[in-house]
Amino acid sequence: MMQLTCETLPRHLDSGLKRLYVIHGDALLLAIEAADSIRSAARKAGYTEKSILIAEQHFKWAELKNHAQNLSLFAERRMIDLRIPSGKPGSEGSAALQDYVSHLNDDVFTLITLPKLDWSAQKSSWFSALTQHGVMISADDIPRDRVPEWLAVRLLRQNQSAEKATLEFLADRCEGNLLAAFQEIQKLGLLFPPGELSFAQVQEAVMDVARYDIFKLTEAMLGGDAARYAHVLDGLRAEGTAAPLILWAISEEVRTLGKLLQATLGGTSLRDAMREMRVRRERQGLLESASRRLKFPHIERAIGHAARLDKMIKGLRSGDIWDEFLQLGLRFAKS
Repeated sequence: MMQLTCETLPRHLDSGLKRLYVIHGDALLLAIEAADSIRSAARKAGYTEKSILIAEQHFKWAELKNHAQNLSLFAERRMIDLRIPSGKPGSEGSAALQDYVSHLNDDVFTLITLPKLDWSAQKSSWFSALTQHGVMISADDIPRDRVPEWLAVRLLRQNQSAEKATLEFLADRCEGNLLAAFQEIQKLGLLFPPGELSFAQVQEAVMDVARYDIFKLTEAMLGGDAARYAHVLDGLRAEGTAAPLILWAISEEVRTLGKLLQATLGGTSLRDAMREMRVRRERQGLLESASRRLKFPHIERAIGHAARLDKMIKGLRSGDIWDEFLQLGLRFAKS
C-alpha cells in the first residue's frame, strides 16, 4: 500500500512506475494534472496502447478484464484508463475490481479515477482492494491557509516569485479556487519576465481581468462570431492593448473549454463540470455553445497555435503577431 499526494507524485514517478494508480478527490485541477503526469510516465515506460473505459450506468464490467487481456499485435503493453464518475461501482463492479487487481501483470498498466469518496466508500471491499494493490493519490482541495504556499510553488515553476503579502492578496482574489489561481499564475508568466513580482504588478494583472474589450473578444470567439472577433481585435490593436494579455485571455478560454470536454469524457455532465470549475454564470451559455461546436482536435490545434504566438511575442519566432491572433480566433470561431 502506498499513499501519495499530488505534490509528492512527481518524485515518485521519477523513481519508477507501478502497475496500478488510483486518483480520488474533489479538486478537479489537481486530479487532471495528476492523471496527465501518470499517463505521460506510462507512455514513456512503453505502454503505448490505451483503452479508456467509463463506468457509467449499464457499463459492462467484463470489458475491464477483456481490454486487459486482449493486447494487439502491434503493442506489447497497454494502458487501461478506467473512470468511475459516480464513485459507486455497484456489486458487479465491486467484484470485478477486486478480481482485476488481484491479477495485475507487468504488460498492463492501470489508472483509475474516482471523485471524492465518503467514509463508507473508503471502507468498502473494492476500495480496500485498490488500496492494497495500488498507489493511491489524494486530489483533495487545498485548505485556504495553504493556498499562498501552493501559489509560491507554482510561480517557482515559471521562475517567478512574490512576497508573502502578495501571495495572500492573490489567494484572496481567487477565493481559494485552485483553478482560478492556476489561471492567474499562468497569466503572470505571460505578462512578466522571470524574477520577483511586485505587489503592484500582481494587483494590476489581476484587475486587468475585468477589461471589457478583452472579454468581448473571447465572447465573439466562443460564440462563433468571426466578424465580431475581427472587429474587436482591430479595436484592441488600435488601443495598444498588450499582446500577452490578449494571448492570456484567449488561451484561458481554450484551456477551460478543453478541461470541460475532458470532464464530460469522464462521465460528468457539462453543467456539473462548469459548476465544479466555478465558471461564471454569464460565461456558461457561451462555453456550452462552443462545446457543441468544437472537439478535442480543435482544442489541441488552438493550444499549439497559442504556443507559437507566445514565442513570437517573446521574439523567439518571426511572424505577424496580430495576423496570428486573427487566424487563431477565426479558426476557433468558425470550427
